[in-house]
Amino acid sequence: MTVRHDAIHVSGAHFAFTDRWGGVSAVPYDELNLGGAVGDDPAAVLTNRTIAAKSLDLDPDRVVWMNQVHGTDVAEVDGPWGEGPIPQVDGLVTARRGLALAVLTADCTPVLLADPVAGVVAAAHAGRPGMVAGIVPAAVGAMTSLGAEPSRIIARTGPAVCGRCYEVPERMRADVAAVEPAAWSETGWGTPAVDVTAGVHAQLEALGVRDRQASPVCTLESRDHYSYRRDRTTGRLAGYVWLDGRE
Repeated sequence: MTVRHDAIHVSGAHFAFTDRWGGVSAVPYDELNLGGAVGDDPAAVLTNRTIAAKSLDLDPDRVVWMNQVHGTDVAEVDGPWGEGPIPQVDGLVTARRGLALAVLTADCTPVLLADPVAGVVAAAHAGRPGMVAGIVPAAVGAMTSLGAEPSRIIARTGPAVCGRCYEVPERMRADVAAVEPAAWSETGWGTPAVDVTAGVHAQLEALGVRDRQASPVCTLESRDHYSYRRDRTTGRLAGYVWLDGRE
């Protein structure tokens, strides 16, 4: 069984984005569903998370997950959560080397950030509501509070629904563009749309983050990736970020 993922390594910082293949989940979550709140068998999800982590040479017990709610709260962590429910946040930040932060998506934009000099990384879940509300500035702000500098931050965004496919009502597009003009878009068939990834990158640019790359994959178009807009009942992809070394 082979897990397919895009792995990027830059100056001791590691970024990885999964696709849907190489796990044990059954239809309609086949195969590598990493989301624990979408109706899949919990045992399958746990197995998938173990498989994915090991494929990245990560300890599955040293990966921190979020209970994502399309908000702007960012939690600082120095280890996995203890007993009890996972907090409702859409961003994680850590100064602990070797600790991996994970973000779940199925059309939203996963945002991975690292400042290897300061030893700080962050992961953020940027759907349309979160991008508009400011999860990206919140994540960068949490990093700078731990010593990161925007000019040193490396940013990678993963597979997400593209601006040619994310159709929305005209009023919604106008409301989003009023906050972030770069997110204004039009579908391939000429109707109003929103480009969340473009909005995320514009926000990062405004914050002084220059080293940025975006995945070319549109989740709605790619059958190798989960898409909530396409399938509704489906799994979740994951993005992981961590730094070399341990403390």
